[in-house]
Amino acid sequence: MEIEGLIKAVIQCAYDVRTQLSAGFLESVYQKAMLIELKEKGIRADMEMPINVYYKNEIVGEFRADIIVEGEIIIELKAVQHLLPIHETQLVNYLTATHTDHGLLINFGGERIEIKRKFREYKNNA
Repeated sequence: MEIEGLIKAVIQCAYDVRTQLSAGFLESVYQKAMLIELKEKGIRADMEMPINVYYKNEIVGEFRADIIVEGEIIIELKAVQHLLPIHETQLVNYLTATHTDHGLLINFGGERIEIKRKFREYKNNA
């Protein structure tokens, strides 16, 4: 599946999860539900994959991406009232550290689902 179709499929999975699970659950609940939706659609997804952060060719840290889809999209899940700029920065840092071009920030915690698409490199949509 090409990247744009894959992104649309992931977003649809998020909406499907939100239809079944309202706000108020822990992030881990939404994470497991997303994995079920992705699997049902035949989309390969890995949860909590460890990723090293390098500085001058030395490992200086490690993080775990909530979900990595088909090795091409990092999904960062939140269950907070509102997304903050730091959440977006966190995802962009993950994209940069892994040299992954596409990411989705999905918040299930607010009154409405929030989904933001992020890129490793700045894209001017003007």
